[in-house]
Amino acid sequence: MFDILLSRAASKFLDKCEKGLHKRLMTKIEALANDPYPNDTKRVIGTIEKTFRVRVGDYRVLYVVFDEKEEILIADIDKRERIYG
Repeated sequence: MFDILLSRAASKFLDKCEKGLHKRLMTKIEALANDPYPNDTKRVIGTIEKTFRVRVGDYRVLYVVFDEKEEILIADIDKRERIYG
């Protein structure tokens, strides 16, 4: 089981979002601890680190997996149109 770490940006987003969205996002993030590479994961091209993304409705969760430390860093969470810019 992987440890989940939140970046400052991801933590701020989760603090500000509505309760229903927060619950959906946290369910997806907690599922990553058991399986960091689920079927709906895609690699984000153009990043230095091996950054992956999963969808939660119109929102994207960007994260980096550190296999050797068994850690997942949730780098950013936002709507699709804002996350890749």
